[in-house]
Amino acid sequence: MRVVMFGYQTWGHRTLKALLDSEHDVVMVVTHPKSEHAYEKIWSDSVAELAEEHGVPVVIRNRPDDEELFQRLKEADPDIIVANNWRTWIPPRIYTLPKHGTLNIHDSLLPKYAGFSPLIWALVNGEPEVGVTAHMMDEVLDAGDIVDQRAVTVGPTDTTTDLFHKTVDLIAPVTIGALARIAAGETEFTKQDRSQASFFHKRAEEDIRINWDWPAEVLERLIRAQSAPYPAAFTFHKGKRLEVLTAAVSEGLYGGTPGRVFYREGDGVVIVAGADARTGRNHGLAITRVRTEDGRELPATEYFTSMGGYLTVRP
Repeated sequence: MRVVMFGYQTWGHRTLKALLDSEHDVVMVVTHPKSEHAYEKIWSDSVAELAEEHGVPVVIRNRPDDEELFQRLKEADPDIIVANNWRTWIPPRIYTLPKHGTLNIHDSLLPKYAGFSPLIWALVNGEPEVGVTAHMMDEVLDAGDIVDQRAVTVGPTDTTTDLFHKTVDLIAPVTIGALARIAAGETEFTKQDRSQASFFHKRAEEDIRINWDWPAEVLERLIRAQSAPYPAAFTFHKGKRLEVLTAAVSEGLYGGTPGRVFYREGDGVVIVAGADARTGRNHGLAITRVRTEDGRELPATEYFTSMGGYLTVRP
């Protein structure tokens, strides 16, 4: 089939590479300009550069809603559009232009985790699996019929970085598998169960702020979810920002006020956690490594020279 690819960052790059390595003919690529957004500078393999290396025409757009682009798409005459990590709304006159419509590749197990940053949100929420879904685009974001979907297990110590590497390897088989079904003439695919749908926003500074009212189990997953190269989760100690790089759920149960710097346990320093911590039935968060406001990384047992005091949500 003749394919136009819409995509950005490493997800789009992997999709384009899979298409270039396939039997299909990539006739045009549409991608975003480079961004300074903290999350868009991560996994930033260039779709434009890969397309240019293979002699594929490239169009750079923030939004695909201008007449010039529409005319270029009509001239390219694609059988299908394939999109992955396209960051803005694609209007109906574009996604319905090819005879086979538009196939979107999304890094979650739809219908759950539509929208943005699905791996991070899924890890914070304790999902047992993550994955990649190829679905037909329609008027509702990430809601079209599923053509192919594959999952991987979330391990007990997996970070978002680990899950990225697991799921990015699914892009090629999911994309090419879905295109094979479409090229073979199939038109009936799996409807999404909209009662199970969830939609998440882009991650921002507020989303990585540690709230000590949260249970230690959730905070431990938040720390893993914000693993390097993502911005680290943070708290405040004596009015200064403190990033928490690694942590574990404490072995012991600790009662008191959430945020209290309480007790040395093994290689960590336990912080009281959970809104109901006063009951004494909660595990705490055993912080093992931190980064200070001036960029120093050190073990928590070296940073916390004495017990007592509090970690706070704000200075």
